[in-house]
Amino acid sequence: MMRKWLSVMVPLVLIIVMSSLNMSSSGAAETGYTPVEQAPDTKSVYIEQFDASADGARITVDEIQWFEGEEAEKAFQRYEPEAGIDGPLDGYYIVNEDGALTSYPVAEDVRIIMQIYDRTGEPEDVDIQWNEQVSLPQFLQMFQNTEWIDVRDFPYHITVKDGVIVQIVQQYIP
Repeated sequence: MMRKWLSVMVPLVLIIVMSSLNMSSSGAAETGYTPVEQAPDTKSVYIEQFDASADGARITVDEIQWFEGEEAEKAFQRYEPEAGIDGPLDGYYIVNEDGALTSYPVAEDVRIIMQIYDRTGEPEDVDIQWNEQVSLPQFLQMFQNTEWIDVRDFPYHITVKDGVIVQIVQQYIP
């Protein structure tokens, strides 16, 4: 009886342990990730420059095309037909056909949502916290702090209403 119980439990425990080890360390496999909803006033961008003064904040961006899942596979095949693989390795694909920069003022009450950044100055504390809302001054500080993680390396989804950025959402990339 004990031997039969062990023959069932040992493989089960191994499956559970191996499954947890095979989870992507990128965090994308975690349940907290949800794709950013794309609306007509949403633009996917890289933030190139962030200026803050007494007159307000201004962000200069390079607009990109962001693809995930099946759309990423289609875009990858369209733009990389000779790559020798079926699709992007991490489930996303970025196209930046035009390096033109655009500058937008930022609303004082802008909503900023982050996924990963340097919260404490300690490398072991750089971790994913899905959809964490931060203030504009906090965002400026993390934009200037590049010691452990440079938030400029991530794409963002900005919402622009009447020519002003009202929301900034960091796109997590593995």
